[in-house]
Amino acid sequence: MTARLEVSNRSARWLWLQVNGLAQAPTGPVDVIRMIQDLGFVQIDTVRNVTRAHHHILWSRNQNYREGMLWPLLEQRQLFEHFTHDASLIPKDVLPYWRRQFQRLGEKAARSAWFQSGLGREEVAKIRKRIEAEGPLSTHAFDSGARGDEMWARPPHKKALDQMWYAGELATSHRKNFVKFYDLGERVFPASLHEALDDEQAIDKLHKSAVDKLMMATPGEIQRFWDATTAGEVRNWMARAELVPLRVQGADGEWRDGWGAPDIESRLDQLTPPVKRLRVLNPFDPSIRDRTRLKRLFGFEYRNEMFVPKAKRRWGYYVYPLLEGDRFVGRVELKADRAKGWMLVTGFWPEPGVQWTERRREKLFRELQRFARLAGVFEVDARLVRESGAKPLG
Repeated sequence: MTARLEVSNRSARWLWLQVNGLAQAPTGPVDVIRMIQDLGFVQIDTVRNVTRAHHHILWSRNQNYREGMLWPLLEQRQLFEHFTHDASLIPKDVLPYWRRQFQRLGEKAARSAWFQSGLGREEVAKIRKRIEAEGPLSTHAFDSGARGDEMWARPPHKKALDQMWYAGELATSHRKNFVKFYDLGERVFPASLHEALDDEQAIDKLHKSAVDKLMMATPGEIQRFWDATTAGEVRNWMARAELVPLRVQGADGEWRDGWGAPDIESRLDQLTPPVKRLRVLNPFDPSIRDRTRLKRLFGFEYRNEMFVPKAKRRWGYYVYPLLEGDRFVGRVELKADRAKGWMLVTGFWPEPGVQWTERRREKLFRELQRFARLAGVFEVDARLVRESGAKPLG
């Protein structure tokens, strides 16, 4: 059996930050498509705490990015919108091997009781015919009324639209003020779907690209990256794939087995330390999306507590991890009013063992100012950081 390549924790952290675009200074010309291609996709989210997650994720890689740069790329068909682990914008180059995901999610939605719209086939067909005749329409163009008393109940037409969207029968034409407009799938991405790969080729492409974006991975991490294949399909692919057997050291000093991309040795040989920039990361940032991997590599425990009852939260509603160089040094909760032009630090939690010197506080304040400018905000109140004392809080 081939000996496993050992990757120290420091090298693992440096490599992970490099493949996530967080090792270099976030400056220079903005190439949004290239950033998303390097990441694989960018998750989109409805919540706008300071700015929406997709904008923050891209800004973290290049702080010359601005909010108006993303959505035109969807209208230009450089990106398409669909579901990975969540709603995401995906480069058009992925479309030839995405047909299986349309099929998988379309069938899943059709079986799901939650997606049963209560509309008959003729009613659903009328929705499709309206879009075919009138062009892209949002959910606001229809009115079928919510059926059910639950707070999350959606009107039947919305469920019907989403079921056809998951199946690729409908696609996101564009978004206006974040409202999704549905058009026929063949009008949004006709050429790329026509070139679709067969299922075995698609699985190979999905897994190869996942390993390339992860660089070091377990079988479960490969599967969860796109969330478009099964555990059995991952195992079958790995049995014939050319991967490098690894032993990766965690932040706790323990060594765990994993698998690396074919070029991992050359990537490790060329590693350089990440810049010492202090970054405010979004809760949905791909570098921290897998909380288990985050804890294993960085010893940093994090959870998104937006849906946790206030009394049970350990930190806060929308809390941003703070990354400095190759370690997480704390977390901060922010609140902003874009109309009034202010942003306020409402919570600040240094990591145990991290000395928050005046210089580090100043680095955070400067980063908060830069982040606020992304949202068109110029008044930043960070007194909570400045007055919290130089030692970690608890």
